[in-house]
Amino acid sequence: MIRPIEHLPHACGVYLMRDSSGQIIYVGKANDLAKRVSQYFDPSRSDPKTALLVPLIRLIDYVPCASEREALLLERRLIRRHQPSFNSMWKDDKSYPYVRLSLHEDFPRLSLTRSKRRDGAAYFGPYPKAATVKSLLRHLWERRIFPLRPCRWNFSIKAPLPRRKIQSCLYYHTRQCPAPCAGRIAAADYRRIAENAALFFKGEFAALSKEWSAEMKAAAGRLDFERAARLRDGLSALGHMRERVRTRAVGAKDLAERLLSSRGVTELQRALSLPRPPHHVEAFDVSHFSGKQTVASMVCFQGGEPYKDHYRRFRIRTVPGIDDFHAMEEVVSRRYRRLRGAQEALPDLILIDGGKGQLAAAQRALQGLKLELPMAALAKRLEEIFLPQRPDALRLDLASPALQLLQRLRDEAHRFAVTYHKLLRHKRLMGLGA
Repeated sequence: MIRPIEHLPHACGVYLMRDSSGQIIYVGKANDLAKRVSQYFDPSRSDPKTALLVPLIRLIDYVPCASEREALLLERRLIRRHQPSFNSMWKDDKSYPYVRLSLHEDFPRLSLTRSKRRDGAAYFGPYPKAATVKSLLRHLWERRIFPLRPCRWNFSIKAPLPRRKIQSCLYYHTRQCPAPCAGRIAAADYRRIAENAALFFKGEFAALSKEWSAEMKAAAGRLDFERAARLRDGLSALGHMRERVRTRAVGAKDLAERLLSSRGVTELQRALSLPRPPHHVEAFDVSHFSGKQTVASMVCFQGGEPYKDHYRRFRIRTVPGIDDFHAMEEVVSRRYRRLRGAQEALPDLILIDGGKGQLAAAQRALQGLKLELPMAALAKRLEEIFLPQRPDALRLDLASPALQLLQRLRDEAHRFAVTYHKLLRHKRLMGLGA
């Protein structure tokens, strides 16, 4: 029997707590779902709100996300849509910060705000960590990358700032500000700085990241550790700004599909008696044409969804003719020898397309590497699941989210392998040397 939180992965995402009627009573986000949700069930960390919430929880759904910013956006949409009784943050209009660039002004300013309005300004965000963004804005100002005026005076080309106010400005006298109010910089040049700032906050800052990295190394080489630390903090802030976010609106259908995927992960853990939720699954398939140009594929799912950055394809090197078993052994061995050598994360589950023979071949590959990883094979004819150390096949209901997840993995691995095989055949027919 899996405890209520054991099905949650150590991954970034949003969790939805439901009561006995299935109603969503609380929505939250976390960088580590398993760790965050477990805190609710720790008596030593209880507070009045948690003490009321926990006894009502009967089901915890989750949606994995690519980054903390994506989790933040999804959390906000779900709270506004469902208005859970235990969520007060978004009901009270408290919000995460945005960076505001007042492009509607003749002489724009950069600032941090928690409210997004239709006032002609450009807004970027929201961002999960206000302190990080504040640090970045301060860094951009101190290094004069975007030296936009820090004052709050309202003036324009047609309505200039009175001279006495200019003379009273400390930034004007210390030359920390380009002082467009005093005509030290042309309006067109100042506007160009603001437009470059807009490009930066849209994410076009690869060159800046490279420059700061080089400067940080140079500062460390000069033993100027204070400057190196500032540059390091700036790079950290850039990383925060660069987090991948899927901005597509999460509709009801999309959310239902993502919840179904995460429930498939949960059910799969139960069905296969896995020690932890198979958040990271890798699936293998072999493809050939009468034993010629044998290839293999490896596809990766994370949180029940394809993660194409980790897809890999292989040409079989050591197996002549038709021999799916040894081809499977080769590709599994190559994959995990490389992962082990690179000290990269190993999957929570390996899925093999085939039956007992393919599964045994994959087991031999892992044994040769002295690795122990959960493994299963899915045979297509009867949708039977074969497991190591289990003599009989496991059959799940065809409507089971766990079986449907395995089928999606198996079919995707097959598609990817066949596509690669067809590509090589086409190149050979065209005389391209494949």
